[in-house]
Amino acid sequence: MKKIALTVALLIALISSISAQQRSVQVLSATIKDKRIEGAEVIFQKNGEQSVSGRTDASGNVTVNAGFADDPGTSVIIKKEGYSTLVAKCPCDKLTYAISPVMENLDGMRIVLSWGATPSDLDAHLAYGSKHIFYNHKLGSNADLDVDDTDSYGPETITIGQRNNGEEYVYAIHDFSDRDNPNTTRLSYSQAKVFVYIGQSLVRTYYLPANGQAGNLWTVFKINGNGEMQDINTISRVNCTSEDVNRIMFNPHDAVTISNNYNTSTAESLNANGEAAYHSRNYESAVSYYTAAIQEDPAYGQAYGNLGLAYKKMGRNAEAIWANRKAIALASGPTANTVKAGSYYNIGRIYEERGKYADALRQYQLAKAAKENPVYDTAISRMRGKR
Repeated sequence: MKKIALTVALLIALISSISAQQRSVQVLSATIKDKRIEGAEVIFQKNGEQSVSGRTDASGNVTVNAGFADDPGTSVIIKKEGYSTLVAKCPCDKLTYAISPVMENLDGMRIVLSWGATPSDLDAHLAYGSKHIFYNHKLGSNADLDVDDTDSYGPETITIGQRNNGEEYVYAIHDFSDRDNPNTTRLSYSQAKVFVYIGQSLVRTYYLPANGQAGNLWTVFKINGNGEMQDINTISRVNCTSEDVNRIMFNPHDAVTISNNYNTSTAESLNANGEAAYHSRNYESAVSYYTAAIQEDPAYGQAYGNLGLAYKKMGRNAEAIWANRKAIALASGPTANTVKAGSYYNIGRIYEERGKYADALRQYQLAKAAKENPVYDTAISRMRGKR
């Protein structure tokens, strides 16, 4: 009898242990409201070593035995044919992730917000020119609010179909649930994260650290007139209607810059791994390393330049343009003009290949302005003959 009791006790302990290790996430479409994604591969990976995976069911849910998914050193990776691969830092248990269908436009962008259980309603805002995209004005000039969510987790998605050249864009998150409480800390603890997609790829992820910072407006980034993304990453205390948020986005007041504890040495190490993978012609791995390096140090210009080369080798032209633009913006020191000229030229080649000759000409002219080279003169002449 004692043996039976012991066996039962051990079995109960084993079941409890397995239950304690179980972690679940839900996968939705970033562009279609409440569409569950079936058959997506979900991988929990710790420090590039330990991993466990599963596939989502018809409800978009997956549950796996992965207690280490609570570890900040763990990432969740979600893959599905026809969608960009999503990579996010954990903890991630019981969260919802939305994956983005692949985009084709060279100058398009998709921005996806997700968060936790509280607050229930976070709103994405995009302001540019005289336009203001948000829940009460979903359609704009070449930009739309695809999905609006009001009951926690997200997604909330804005797609820029075609960037208007010369216009500045600003993207921000407003805590609508606490719109009348500027001193709230619920936004800080919301687990909010913003995924930025270009072409086939997730190119940038922004995390809002749970540090108890008061404020109900997170101004995340802007895109300048040349198409370069620039971090703003501030949190502000505002008391205004949603219709007036756009006025504050361009000039955040009472703004506190958010520190994400970026690590330059880790970025350099990841970039070196990327270079090794690139020279071995393993471009997919190179992109993963360069992207990870940028997440560790968003101002690491060399990683952006390397990323542009890798994307071009893979035929991911929209992503290559984005990376080259960032390399141009971050170029400094004695080689700055060389970096700028080469990056402008690389962008011009992509536009030329797509038959966008006026855009290509502009890039070749910028390359020549940065540094004289007969190659740029030849390219300029070639474009003038095709307009």
